[in-house]
Amino acid sequence: MSSIAEATEIFRQEASELLEQLEQALLDLHRQPDNRSLVDTAFRALHTIKGSGAMFGFDAVAAFVHDFETAFDRVRRGLSPCSPALVAAALEARDHIRALIEQPQAADAAHGESLLRALRAAVEGEVAATPAATPDASPGPIHGPTPGQDWRVRFHLGAEALVNGANPLLMLDELHSLGTAQVTALVDAVPPLDEIDPESCHLGWEVLLRTESPRAAIEEVFIFVSDDARIEITPMTTAEVPAATTAEAAPIAAVPAAATPAAVAERPRAEAEIGRVGGSLRVQAERLDELMDRVGELVIAQARLSQLAVGGDTGLTTVAEEIGRLVSELRDTTMGIRMLPIGSLFGRFRRLLHDLSRELGKPVELVTSGEETELDKTMIERLADPLVHLIRNAVDHGLEMPEARRAAGKPAGGVIRLKARHAGAEVLVTVSDDGRGLDAERIRAKALEQGLIAAEARLSESEIHQLLFQPGFSTAKEISAISGRGVGMDVVKRTIEQLRGGIEIASRPGQGTDVTLRLPLTLAIIEGLLVRVGNGRYVIPLSAVEECVELPAGEAARSGGYSLLNIRDALVPFLRLREMMHCATPADPHQKVVIISAGDQRLGLVVDQILGSHQTVIKSLSRLHADVKTFSGATILGDGSVALILDVAQLLEIGQAEEEELRNRSRQAA
Repeated sequence: MSSIAEATEIFRQEASELLEQLEQALLDLHRQPDNRSLVDTAFRALHTIKGSGAMFGFDAVAAFVHDFETAFDRVRRGLSPCSPALVAAALEARDHIRALIEQPQAADAAHGESLLRALRAAVEGEVAATPAATPDASPGPIHGPTPGQDWRVRFHLGAEALVNGANPLLMLDELHSLGTAQVTALVDAVPPLDEIDPESCHLGWEVLLRTESPRAAIEEVFIFVSDDARIEITPMTTAEVPAATTAEAAPIAAVPAAATPAAVAERPRAEAEIGRVGGSLRVQAERLDELMDRVGELVIAQARLSQLAVGGDTGLTTVAEEIGRLVSELRDTTMGIRMLPIGSLFGRFRRLLHDLSRELGKPVELVTSGEETELDKTMIERLADPLVHLIRNAVDHGLEMPEARRAAGKPAGGVIRLKARHAGAEVLVTVSDDGRGLDAERIRAKALEQGLIAAEARLSESEIHQLLFQPGFSTAKEISAISGRGVGMDVVKRTIEQLRGGIEIASRPGQGTDVTLRLPLTLAIIEGLLVRVGNGRYVIPLSAVEECVELPAGEAARSGGYSLLNIRDALVPFLRLREMMHCATPADPHQKVVIISAGDQRLGLVVDQILGSHQTVIKSLSRLHADVKTFSGATILGDGSVALILDVAQLLEIGQAEEEELRNRSRQAA
């Protein structure tokens, strides 16, 4: 990737973070319109996007944000309230900024103008209602009656500032936008004509500024050049303010930024490759993925070394153990780098709920908890779509209209709760609503109508709820832009299964529904229990293993069938993996049962031998094996052979089906 492309990509990443800050601030302002801190946060985000956009050659972005900022500045100065109409217009303008950054060639300029008109109308509509607050738009002399603090601002840019894309005229224009200003060029450092370097900045500027804005607002003007520039910002006393005969300050015309692709290419390499945010380093995701792959290969190599060292030289065994310890620590550190707080995902849904609330006419509040819960970055990326579908369904189908809620004794506004927490080596993410709950009879009737179940089928409430995830299933009476086509929940199930997770539903009629997603912490390396069945070796994710017991002699004597095992006065069904794997070799005399669980479901797996724990580097199965539901992947063992990873969710489903069949046979026999 060229330096220009790298610099552009860095700008897009930083702008994406700033747009996220802007969106969150606007959504908070919808609920707290008088919060000055939120207004300042939104304004700072706009200001930074404008400055960096001009620096990196995104002139359309800088121009649009400048007009956006101008309209929003009236709110910042307390001249207009932050109305719901203004927030709605600002959110749409924010979306247009993203479009200008991501697809500048496809951006609709006419749409941008209409958004700016809507912004101005939202502001001016409020101003018209309070004409006494309307300020005089024309700039006055710095010594005039305009209230505020007087400042002397002197700055000299670094010698390479112009080459790096800085535009001093834009900075002067931004200073003028803060209040009234007089600008004087400082030429004392300009060398003779024959010694001037045309690419260097020799000029300096002195600005006498009167503004109501704090010192921090002045400092923000120089945010991108402060490292190399000499900047002095000092308050002025009354005696230092120029006399009344001083000429009026004239606005400084905005000039397109001098940042050209060639100039951007010359930015310092340290800035072009990484961004520093709060003491952290921004690293490309592809590099983390590559690092994780290398660590996985190292884990496999270490397992092979440990196997070769068994029963060998003592010195080799010691080295193998030391390398094993280091590899384990490196694995944990690398996985820790990939972990992100799930709060970064939860924040995205505030905008979704804001828009759904307006579209459906249902007041909705989002309540989140457990935002600090960490999950692999890949999991977070792939979890976004399922959560969108779940939230949309909760708002559309779960929450009643305000009138119905009042009639049921509930508040008019509904509540959607997003909660995350650790449970062993899993993360549980729950989407809850306080709506009407699920109607099991209606779901069953709809499934019967669509031919998904037989009329004589006897289903538990949990099994009826799982019908919601069948392809094409929907209880909506009519198709809308929100739901009704029966594809959303099917997408949720397929995605969660691909992530080796599970879904649980709990519903309370008239009170609401909880949908819980059970997810592994990572998709790359897991701790597994290595077992042998016949001549084959298999891995069971250790997070799903409860305990291991010996198969009773009476059960071992049986050659087949489905049975129950008494584990401390609790009946646990179990499956014989030998039968599932069609093993022809004789069974071991002392077979073991591995008890696995997920949620409230438990199942025993009968194996010939338990070989021990194993650091499992997960390898995906080929497309030819996509229909094999019993396995979720494979791993390479220390001796170079392959062990298949058992899919716990699928095995539990098989066990549940076997148990239901056994119950049906028992009822028929009775």
